[in-house]
Amino acid sequence: MIIRQPIVVVMGHVDHGKTSVLDRIRKTSVSKREAGGITQHIGASEVPAEVIQKICGEALRRMKVELKIPGLLFIDTPGHEAFTNLRKRGGSMADIAVLVVDVAQGFQPQTMEALEILKEYKTPFIVALNKIDLVNGWRDSGKGSFTEALAGQREDVRASLDEKLYAIVGKLYDEGFVAERYDRVTDNSKQLAIVPLSAKTGEGIMELLMLLAGLSQKYLEKRLATEVKGKGHGNILEVKEERGLGTTVDVILDDGTIRKNDLIVFATENGGASTKVRALLKPKPLDEMRDPREKFDSVEEASAACGVKIYAPGLEHALAGTSIAVVDEADVEKAKSELAKEVGEVLVSRDYAGVTVKADTLGSVEALTKLLEKEEILVKKAGIGPINKRDVSEAAAVRNEDPLLGVVLSFNVRALEDAKLEAASLGVTILNSTIVYTLIENYKAWKVEEERKSREEAYKKLVSPAKFKVLEGHCFRASKPCIVGVEILAGKLKPHARLVGESGDDIGEVNEIQNEGKNLEEAGEGMQVAVSIAGASFEKDLKFGDVILTSVPKEHIMEWREKYPHMLTEVEMEMLKEIEKRRRSRE
Repeated sequence: MIIRQPIVVVMGHVDHGKTSVLDRIRKTSVSKREAGGITQHIGASEVPAEVIQKICGEALRRMKVELKIPGLLFIDTPGHEAFTNLRKRGGSMADIAVLVVDVAQGFQPQTMEALEILKEYKTPFIVALNKIDLVNGWRDSGKGSFTEALAGQREDVRASLDEKLYAIVGKLYDEGFVAERYDRVTDNSKQLAIVPLSAKTGEGIMELLMLLAGLSQKYLEKRLATEVKGKGHGNILEVKEERGLGTTVDVILDDGTIRKNDLIVFATENGGASTKVRALLKPKPLDEMRDPREKFDSVEEASAACGVKIYAPGLEHALAGTSIAVVDEADVEKAKSELAKEVGEVLVSRDYAGVTVKADTLGSVEALTKLLEKEEILVKKAGIGPINKRDVSEAAAVRNEDPLLGVVLSFNVRALEDAKLEAASLGVTILNSTIVYTLIENYKAWKVEEERKSREEAYKKLVSPAKFKVLEGHCFRASKPCIVGVEILAGKLKPHARLVGESGDDIGEVNEIQNEGKNLEEAGEGMQVAVSIAGASFEKDLKFGDVILTSVPKEHIMEWREKYPHMLTEVEMEMLKEIEKRRRSRE
């Protein structure tokens, strides 16, 4: 057994400097050649131990750290995609992560998303507090070491950096992490290290690499042990077409060795599949898989940990975010069955009510489902690919059962045109976001709004308790309909409310309420209005001075008490008792 390179994932909010941090390490300028400086493709870069030694030599000697790992394997992709595609049963293939946070902007939605996912998968991480060169008054020291750079700053600049750093410490504490600046950490097993750095000037990069190497060696030695001669195992980061080759898969190998002509198994939406490796393409150290300075090298074999591109027939239906493994002929069917089971645990279809989840990769589906379940949001169906008509019709069926769950949550996928039409026709909401954390927050906000609307609709249908007195000398018509002047003593009187007289008898229904010739939607306490009452006759059913109540149905009284007691005053709650008393006297 030997120790392999730790697999490092860099995460963080857009424009906080994920790619720039890696560029500084790699001494390349990948991000500058990409639109908007934002990473757009999946990639992996191997940083050998000799490079780490060259960058961190002085600090390693000072801390008496001897490098045992052969290097670091960095993954770099937009948002959390690479991390979730490194999923495996019970956790993640990523050994350690770097959470990049902009010192000026602090925590943003994708920062929170990354943090939630790291927590869920229990992955250790270091916070890289980037862009310290933008701290007011910061002087570029020309050094790669943060410690040396800090020593040359004015006291007010150091204080300003500390203020920003401890705002991040506070935010992390709110999320359940005890964090500290890396050189103030007293126990790495209990405290989260924050490394202030600048991808632009290079200050702090030395400490980041040193910590990644040192912490990996100290805490992840068992995890990093690999049998080089063993059968290769890895995860598919991306399935892509390569001109001249056809469909290939970008794989991160975390164990063993894979060779040309090896028999491999991989997952599809319909289960497991197998094929033979035709070609292995591997990038050179410090060269980026997605944007190499030179072409990939064709190799006979590749050993963990590394990023390798595999070409083999039949990879068109391979799923990003699933395992790929070398197997013996005798074990193919068993391995395919295990992969099918693994996929089936994520792409669920359940017989109880829940939301519908669609995402771009299996890893994204799993991450979204895990975080939804953590929030106690039930998931009925989870799938990969665009939202189709069937997804919408199934969500509509759920909506009939539970309106708050009959919704489609989509991450990084679009809705097909027929699905959009179906959603509009059936009244199904489709919520979409490119940030898992935001998608869940949007769903919760939508749910709150739907609950409010539902309460409002139900509330509108309830007969409100109201009490009024017939004013002396104010009968404008005796019947058909009876029109009298009244004063509202309590509650709110609305049209269509049935009325109960002092004897407990039903005396008719409020037709209209008017004030100075204008129709009113309701009349409140203290108002004097004219009321027309269908079905009532003056003198027979009511007379001057009578106190009349609205006839609130029994089931409405129950709803008022159980669901909407906060919507009624104490006087109105007492009126419900009075209405019940009059009803009983009649019965």
